[in-house]
Amino acid sequence: MKDINTEDYRVTGKVKLSEIATHEDFGESNKKLKKELKHIRKNLGDFQDTLYAHGKYGVLVCLQGIDTAGKDSLIREVFKDFNARGVVVHSFKVPSDVEKSHDYLWRHYIALPERGKFSVFNRTHYENVLVTKVHPEYILGENIPKVDSMEDIDEEFWEKRYRQINDFERHIAENGTIIFKFFLHLSKEEQRYRLLRRIRLKRKNWKFSPGDLEERKLWDKYTTCYEEALSKTSKEHAPWFVIPADNKKAARVIVASIMMEALKKYKDIEEPELDDEIKANLEIFKKELEKETS
Repeated sequence: MKDINTEDYRVTGKVKLSEIATHEDFGESNKKLKKELKHIRKNLGDFQDTLYAHGKYGVLVCLQGIDTAGKDSLIREVFKDFNARGVVVHSFKVPSDVEKSHDYLWRHYIALPERGKFSVFNRTHYENVLVTKVHPEYILGENIPKVDSMEDIDEEFWEKRYRQINDFERHIAENGTIIFKFFLHLSKEEQRYRLLRRIRLKRKNWKFSPGDLEERKLWDKYTTCYEEALSKTSKEHAPWFVIPADNKKAARVIVASIMMEALKKYKDIEEPELDDEIKANLEIFKKELEKETS
């Protein structure tokens, strides 16, 4: 399979999603794509072992996308070869009463990865400038000082929120969190197909909600909000990548490739040396174990 230029997917300026492809297959069969992913995810799993032993960095993987974009299956397939204790997935739903009694970033802050581990945010803190921007009435439930009516939720409010998110990500990056942000870019026609599939296949029925159709009617509004969020919050320390998502197998390969390529650049992440005294006595410990009989 040809090399993937991961920079092709990085957001470096103003985004226009209608000009970005939603489908990619690299001219390869599904079998070839699966084989490529298997190779990369094995390397990612090995890297996580080293990351844990090194113990100074955590990795945050943020996944955003419209309903049916493939976030769940991507998580399942890309992280399949990780030590189960090395990756924690957080699926953020509607905020609970406890979560709403704190600021909107609180529940995300406490879910950040421990040093040596990966955290995956399935939907992220960006819901607070996406869903809430499409449905600004939700903001009133946050009980923010001086935000008492819809009139208080103006452009200045959203600019402040983008700044807060950028500050949050800069802070955690400067304290050892490696950040990846992936937008799974799905076409409207592919979403229609996937929603129909949820209805037609009995084993998929549980995934379908009539609310998905209501949100689908707001496709253009969501697109505008995504374009603004991606453009305003893709930074060197926390870049956004737009991933063509109509082909799930190719999307998984692209995401895994981007992570692996970036993580290999951290040359300081390596397994620690054994204590000199232990290293000097390894042969003795080996012989002691070899003398044991079953």
